This record gives sequence, structure tokens and C-alpha cells, in this order.
Amino acid sequence: MKKPAILVLADGTVLEGTGFGAESVAFGELVFNTSMSGYQEILSDPSYAGQIVTLTMPHIGNYGTNESDLESDGIKASGLVVRSLTERPSNWQSEQGLDVWLAAGGVAAISEIDTRSLTRRLRDHGVIAAAIAPGRTRADAGAVLEELRAQPDYGDVDWVRQVASREPTTVTLQPDGRRLRKTTYEAPTSGPHVVVLDFGVKYSIVRNLLERGLAVTLVGPDVTAADVFDLRPDGVLVSNGPGDPALLSTAATRLLDLAAEVPTWGICLGHQLLAQAFGATTYKLDFGHRGPNQPVLDRATGRVVITSQNHGFAVDAETVPDVLEITQHNLNDDTVEAFRHKTLDVRAVQYHPEAGPGPHDAAMFFDEFRDVLAPKY
Repeated sequence: MKKPAILVLADGTVLEGTGFGAESVAFGELVFNTSMSGYQEILSDPSYAGQIVTLTMPHIGNYGTNESDLESDGIKASGLVVRSLTERPSNWQSEQGLDVWLAAGGVAAISEIDTRSLTRRLRDHGVIAAAIAPGRTRADAGAVLEELRAQPDYGDVDWVRQVASREPTTVTLQPDGRRLRKTTYEAPTSGPHVVVLDFGVKYSIVRNLLERGLAVTLVGPDVTAADVFDLRPDGVLVSNGPGDPALLSTAATRLLDLAAEVPTWGICLGHQLLAQAFGATTYKLDFGHRGPNQPVLDRATGRVVITSQNHGFAVDAETVPDVLEITQHNLNDDTVEAFRHKTLDVRAVQYHPEAGPGPHDAAMFFDEFRDVLAPKY
């Protein structure tokens, strides 16, 4: 039997729908993603911590869920909003339906919502705090709104602490070539060795490094430069992650010592933190870039790549210092998509070269990183 549910926005807007997933109320910043597939990768992406995701694709759940497509150890998004839920998935890899998977992960969702109208509202007015309340009706909206307004602002919470690694961890590929095996740190016996500063790294990023013959160690965001050097890295990768990069200024400052000694590259949040480390500032976008269809222009070659993105903050181009060169920009809104340091081996991209979901136009990022490290071997 279908159960009622309401979606309540902080401005008092109330939308009625059908609840699925967990029974608990979900609170978060309401955002939208334009991907046509990849809902499992999106929901398990640590960068979505603290956010309720609206999917613009109307039919969701068609192919179920499976362990191999996870981007972390479980669901990281706070909630899910869809137009229509497929209740009988069909795919040879499906292990359980989306409803069951969300319920097991303790995450509430709502369907039968006009996601086209909702997306236009977010596009025109920006992201907003929201709540999904399963089992509630419009008559309960006042109480839910009161609970919602008592929640901390998304930008005031350090979401990285909820999703990042804590202890040095060695990561390898399992025999199926998809799933990852995490073990207590052991010094690699072959290289090149990459230390990933884990602010909420996606499994696909790690998988891309491993597939290129790189040994990978994850370390937490509070690690010191001395601790990283003790691991004897050939290169450092600063990962993606959730939240406002301005809350991580201390972590950004530590990157200067690393960048002075070893190649230090960054992805998404890592891009923002490296920019901050050298003096740039960041700002919040009205509704962010979330989807697999963002066009990026490389200024040197004139080549355009279609990229997968998931970020709500961007680097302010006007504050980028002279030591950095902006190498790529977004063709939709001219935001900074990549930069390099003029004298140090520092590069960073705002988009997700690993995709998952999305096109693999930008996967050469990992090839270039490998090629920088490989001559040592």
C-alpha cells in the first residue's frame, strides 16, 4: 500500500507525494541532478552528504541497485525526490530495488512530485533547505517546517568529518575489477605511490588510479604534511568532498608544504582547496553544477569536453593569483574548471574526470597524472 509523504521547503512550500525508502524524516539542502542514469552512484557519492537530491529524469529505479556500482560504503545523500519510482526493476546485475536499498540505508524518499516544476524553482531561485516527511500529510506541514527551520544551515556544517577516512588505509582492487578492498596501511612494494587526501573520495577516482598501476593510500583530512611525507608518496591527490571549502582553510594551508615537494593534483573540492591554498577565494553558486552534461573548454587546445560535475561552490576567477594559470572554463557560465601552477607540479579540475555517472571525455586527467609519476620507475 502506498504511503503519503510531504516535501516541505524552508519558504513554506508544501508538495504532497508518495513516500518510499526509510520512515524517518530527512532534512537537507535541496539540489537537482540532470543525469539520466546513475542514481545509485549519485546517492552514494560522499559529496552529496547533507543534501536531498531531486532527479530530473522522470523514471527512476528501472535497473535496481547493486554493490558494484557504489561510490562509497553506503548512501551519503540525505534524501531523494523523484517523479516516478519503478517498483519492479529489471537488470541482470540488480540485487535489490531502490526502495529496499534506501530503506536499508535509513534514507527517506518521495515520488509523485512534479520534478520539472521543482527543478525550475531551484534554477530560478537557488537551492533551499527542505524536508521529506514520510507518513505525513499537508496538515502536518507546520510541525515539519518548524523542525526544518531548527536545523543548522548546510554551509555551517563540516560534512567532510562525516564521510572522510580517519586512519591511513591501503586500497586495492578485488578480483572482479570493480569493488575495492580496504586494509590497514602497508607500505607499497611497487609504485608509483599516490597518497589520496580523502575529503570524501569517490570509489571511481580510486579505481581509476588503481587501473593505471598506481598504488593508493587514503589518509584523512586532518593529516599533517609530515605524516604524508612519512608515507613516501610519489604524488598526492586531493579528493572531492561535501560542503563549503571555506570551512577547511586549515587543511588548505597544509597543501602548500606538500605542493612544494611532490606533484599535488586535485579534483572538485580538492580543486577549490588548492586554489585557496595559493590565495584564491571561493563562493557559492545559486544552484550548482550537478549532472553529466557540462561543457568545458580547454584554453590551450580549443578542445571542448563534456564533463560530469557535482559541486555547489566555485573558485572566484577574479581572485586567482598570478602564480596560477586558469586553463579551462565552463562554457555555460564561464566558471573556473581547471588551473595549473606556473612553477610547481600542481594541477586541479573542478569537474569529475572519473565520471560515474557520466561521459569519460576527461579521463585523460588520470593518464596525465600517471605519466607525471611514472618516469621515477
